[in-house]
Amino acid sequence: MPRANRRRREEPLPMPGAVHRGGPQRVTWLGRAWLVRPLSGHSSTRTYRCPECHHEIAPGTPHVVVWPDDALGSVDDRRHWHTVCWRARRGG
Repeated sequence: MPRANRRRREEPLPMPGAVHRGGPQRVTWLGRAWLVRPLSGHSSTRTYRCPECHHEIAPGTPHVVVWPDDALGSVDDRRHWHTVCWRARRGG
């Protein structure tokens, strides 16, 4: 049997669907803690609706995923926002 000359990866591969430009950031907005994860859009295959402008976020479009980071919310509370809408809503 031939020997495999491939180097093994030191770090684990990212989870499928988790293609992003950095890890989640913790922000405070409206007196509540939120996690914000920017997505590059390369791995998105679904269409989402932005809660701010109510327009669709097409597959492959860079956007952010936002969810509560406290005991009051859960992963089911994740929302996909246009990056511009999220920044405008937060005032920054």
